[in-house]
Amino acid sequence: MSNVYSVPLVDRKEVAFGTMAFSFERPKEFVFEAGQHLDLTLKNPLYSDDEGSVRTYSIASSPNETRLTIATRMRNTAFKNSLREMPLGAKVQIQGPMGSFTLHKDAAKPAVFLAGGIGVTPMRSIITYAVEEKLPHRLYLFYSNRRPEDATFLEELVALEKENPNYTCVPTMTEMRGSRSAWPGLTAYIDAEMIGGRVRDAAKAIYYIAGPAAMVTSMRHVLDAMRVSDEQIRTEEFGGY
Repeated sequence: MSNVYSVPLVDRKEVAFGTMAFSFERPKEFVFEAGQHLDLTLKNPLYSDDEGSVRTYSIASSPNETRLTIATRMRNTAFKNSLREMPLGAKVQIQGPMGSFTLHKDAAKPAVFLAGGIGVTPMRSIITYAVEEKLPHRLYLFYSNRRPEDATFLEELVALEKENPNYTCVPTMTEMRGSRSAWPGLTAYIDAEMIGGRVRDAAKAIYYIAGPAAMVTSMRHVLDAMRVSDEQIRTEEFGGY
């Protein structure tokens, strides 16, 4: 059951090119599972338009953190401009938690995360929490972005490998020609060969897909080709609001 809370903005920062993270004070009563989401309402937005003042965001922070953090691609919309310019200490309304995009219980089945761009936010919550709690699951994150500078939370997601030998991070960049950053890693789209060559017991893994609708559809086709059943797949689509 979700509840409604009034919470202040306590921090904001750029976490990738054109992407910002916003952190809010977390009420003690707000208990959530890693991977869930919330509805965020701007109480007195500086700007308004026909799209309204409510948006749904995955929670990027771990349940162990004292703040609730979301991350979003910034566009020139009334909602996002209001969020960007809102002073620290100003309050928003949140309702939640909601959603079932959470880690499965059976640790014998690997968890394979297929993330596109900002779709990594719920996975950041799940993976961080799993590392903190030393959960026994084998975790694989395949994280696709156009360029390194577009990759939200990339450095910390890579660094978490050092804290958990059961976790593997596989970032890949698909449009390096437009990048100003050097990239020694993969430059291919996520496909069956990339997944199958790295995931042990891929046939019995649980797959989590999050990203733009086209990316989610593409990954479903990849998993279909791998003969992964629908019961093994969880999805979360991120629109362009």
